[in-house]
Amino acid sequence: MTNYLIIDDEQMAHEIIKEYCDLIPDLKLSKHCYDALEALEYLRTNQVDLIFLDLNMPKLKGFDFLRSLSKKPRIIVTTAYQEYALEGYELEISDYLLKPFSFERFLKAVNKALEVDAQRLSNRITENKPQKETIFVYADKKHIQVTLDEIIYIKAAGNYAKIIFENDHLLVRSKLSDLMEKVPQADFMRIHKSFIVSKKHIKIIEGNRIKVLENYLPIGNFYKAQVNKLLKE
Repeated sequence: MTNYLIIDDEQMAHEIIKEYCDLIPDLKLSKHCYDALEALEYLRTNQVDLIFLDLNMPKLKGFDFLRSLSKKPRIIVTTAYQEYALEGYELEISDYLLKPFSFERFLKAVNKALEVDAQRLSNRITENKPQKETIFVYADKKHIQVTLDEIIYIKAAGNYAKIIFENDHLLVRSKLSDLMEKVPQADFMRIHKSFIVSKKHIKIIEGNRIKVLENYLPIGNFYKAQVNKLLKE
């Protein structure tokens, strides 16, 4: 769980950031702060992983607040002033969001910030430990992070797709072709216009069908050569 703090003197900015954060798994709001002095007081006795920071605030400006911190969490600047971007990066912020920003741009900034934290953590543990790859999918009005190793196969459902896990499934708002572009080609294979399978979860290839879990999936004529190539690897 990533704890975050919003520091901004505008109520609307708090509402937008909170709304966006609610769409991202494992983000937890620690506090709304409406000026930097209030944030400093909170941080004296509390620790957060990520701060969304406005720059042009009363009492104490955003960059002055940053310089006062002895130990900095990850910082994403949210501001209407583009001219401060260079100074922000010199202070080692994770990203610089220019208001108004879209959810897609916001998500990219959060991913960038958290990837830095993930890298710092991985440097403290065994370098050879494999890291599980994930992708974000859109389902139930929110973006959900899915571990690729846990996907058994994916089935088309019109403009939606159903991701099948060992003991569960997830209906996502995405076409099969779009998901095929997101998953690594080395680990997943399209075997039919309606099916993508995880290569590692294939149990049996028999004639024009493939067995995964206890299900047999059809192999389309167009994709048969690709399946045959897998047998020769």
